[in-house]
Parts: sequence; C-alpha cells; structure tokens
Amino acid sequence: MAVEIREISSKHDLKSFINLAWQLYRGDRNWVPPLKSDLMGTLLGKNDGAEADGPHTCFMAYQNGQAAGRLAVGINGDRNFKKQRREGYISMFESVNDEAVSAALFDAAASWLKARHMDSIKGPMSPNSADDLRGLLVQGFDGPPVFMNSYNHSYYTDLFEHYGFSKYEDYYAYYLDARTSRLDTLTKIVDYASRKYGFYVKSVKLKEIGSAVRDIKLILDTAMPEEWADLTPPSLEELQAEAERLRAIFQEDDLQIAYSAEGVPIGFMLALNDYNQVLKRLDGRLFPFGILKFYWYRRRITAARIFNLFVVPEYENKGVPFAFFVNFFFIAGKRGYLYGEGSTIGEHNKKALRVVEKAGGLHYRTYRIYSKRI
Repeated sequence: MAVEIREISSKHDLKSFINLAWQLYRGDRNWVPPLKSDLMGTLLGKNDGAEADGPHTCFMAYQNGQAAGRLAVGINGDRNFKKQRREGYISMFESVNDEAVSAALFDAAASWLKARHMDSIKGPMSPNSADDLRGLLVQGFDGPPVFMNSYNHSYYTDLFEHYGFSKYEDYYAYYLDARTSRLDTLTKIVDYASRKYGFYVKSVKLKEIGSAVRDIKLILDTAMPEEWADLTPPSLEELQAEAERLRAIFQEDDLQIAYSAEGVPIGFMLALNDYNQVLKRLDGRLFPFGILKFYWYRRRITAARIFNLFVVPEYENKGVPFAFFVNFFFIAGKRGYLYGEGSTIGEHNKKALRVVEKAGGLHYRTYRIYSKRI
C-alpha cells in the first residue's frame, strides 16, 4: 500500500503524532503511557526539548489515510560544533510492522538532513538532549521499562537494520536486588576507603538544589571524558533547567554528592523513584483525576532508577562509587524498595560496568543506538 509522509505543521498534528503510540501499543501490558502534556511540551521546546538543541521537525506516515508511523528528526548544532561533525539525529520513532512505512519515514528524515548539509544520521536519541528515551530496546522485553527508559516492539530492530542502519553502541541496564545486595561487604570497603582517602557523602535537600547544581557542574567538567563521542559537559543553564524539570518529583536523598575532606565536590549520584509504576495507571493524563492517582500510587512505588553516577578521576578508584551504592541500598531499604536499576551505561564505559557489577548489578536489558551515512 502506498505510504504518504506529512510534515507536522500544527499543534493539532502534534496531538496525532503523540496519540499514535496509544494505537500501536494497545493491549501491550509492558508499555507505559507517557504524559501527553510532557511530550507536547518537549516537542514545542518548553521542557528543554528538541527546540533547545537546534532545528528539528516531525513526520507522520499514513497508509490509506490511517496513521501508521512517526519520527522526529533534528540537528544538535552545539554537539556537532564541539565534536566537529555533521550529524543529525532521529527520535520518538514508532511504526507498524511494515518496512514500506519505516523506510518512507527514514527517507524523509535523511532528505531533511541532507538539505541542511548533514552527512550522517544517528538514533533513536533522546528528545531532551539527555539519556531518557534513548535507544531501541533490543534485549529484555519481559517487563515494563523503568522511569524514562525506552520501550518498543521487538520488530523495530528489523525495521532499522533492513533500511541499512548499523549498530553504533549498546547501552546496558542493570538490575539491583535491594534485598540481596552486597551491602555488608560494600560498607566495609567504604568505611575503610573514606577514612584512608578522606571523603564523605551528603544528601541534598530540596532547598539546596541551587548550590548542588553548581557542584555538579564542577564534577561533570572534570569527570566527563573528552573522548565520549555523544556527550559533552552541559552548561550551568542546562543543568538548572533539568533541576527545575525534576523538582516536582525530587525527594530528599535522591541526589547524593561526595566531597573531599577540604569540601571540594568529587562525585555525585542521582536516583529517582520508578514513576513508571504510577504513569502506567494514568493513561497519559494528570487531569482531572490523574493527579489524585499520582499522589495515591506514588506511595506504593517499589523501585528506583540510578540515572547518573560520576566521580572525578582522582577518586574513581578510592571507594567513592561504592559509597554511593551503599547509600542507595540503605535508602532503598528505608523506602521499602524491592529493587533498583542502574542505567543506561555505554558498553565501552568499562569502569562504570565493573563498578555496578561489583555492587551486585545484573545486566538484564540492552538499548541500542544505530547510525547510518546519508
């Protein structure tokens, strides 16, 4: 059947773009409906979304007048400048199981990027220039995703690979059993290391987020390797915007910062409740009744996701990463969590993989980013 591609040109069209997922995942018990208002804000550039990164657009595919696929495409000019490349990204891909549909969407994205002098395409990337909703799920379809992680039909990998995309990098998610963690062993390691190397870990309170963001900026500027192909240290303004975005769901103890004996910030860890356990019950809407469900069901959350863990090179091998895991397991026990997830960690980040595995993490899900010359 012939496929028609339409570029999104109105807020009404964006609603259709968002609503397509409800059609494609109807009856899938593992799919978690996102908040429609959040997605709309991201697509309109109100949530540090695509608009903040540079030019972008969205395409919809139709078969016989029926919506059959969607795709966002854009250019992160700042990252291209810092990494000296001409690369576009795709995001928020969804499609029926039909190569004609997916190929038409990929063709539209490639043409749009070529017209702007790009020579390659990568994705799926996050629409927020972060690591949420990044990559295709390629292993671990046996349960719902943890907060801000991707979920998709298993046939998506075929759609990408048959078009000519090849694997760029895999990102791993680790399962951390809060009830059978190596807490005793890790605690002994941390007690010894903190005395020997003189560091301590502090929980950040909500009123302290402003100063904490500045400390995180200092840590990231030192701890984020220059050779990482897809990440550069965010600006202070970007970190402040992200802090505001998360403020509504932030709890005391979610953010931990490590300091040297002299009070210099040397590492941080951010872990958030698995709010997907709540979103699954809201069907994409907070109002009028979803907000009541949110406050009710968030008290029953049984897991958390560790999003970020960075330590400056001088302290990477001095027990600081394990100190964060000790705190995480302690907080998990206090809140009644059954498990946590550490994600997503690039397959080439061997140091981080070793740390989470030594802390008892089990690799149980894999997300893949693809790339293609155009």
